[in-house]
Amino acid sequence: MNRLQFFNGKDAEGRAGFRDILVTEDSHPYIANWWPPGNLIGYEHSFVHTIADFVKAVVRRKNIAPNFADGLANQQVLAAVVESARTKRWVRL
Repeated sequence: MNRLQFFNGKDAEGRAGFRDILVTEDSHPYIANWWPPGNLIGYEHSFVHTIADFVKAVVRRKNIAPNFADGLANQQVLAAVVESARTKRWVRL
């Protein structure tokens, strides 16, 4: 938790690899709402931010992201993964 493993396929040969990006530094967009940098935030905190972002979008009359279409597309990918595993074949979306 509190870190993102990032891989950039455009890195030069010999320099490619996963990097850890800590999300507890001052530059993280949500950390100012929590503990001092370097302290962990938990899984449950992401739900607090999700609701806060939703309420802010409603108040500002902005589109909410992700939306239903995003969720549907995600579910279609997950269903394709299950189908592919079951049939041992590629599934076209």
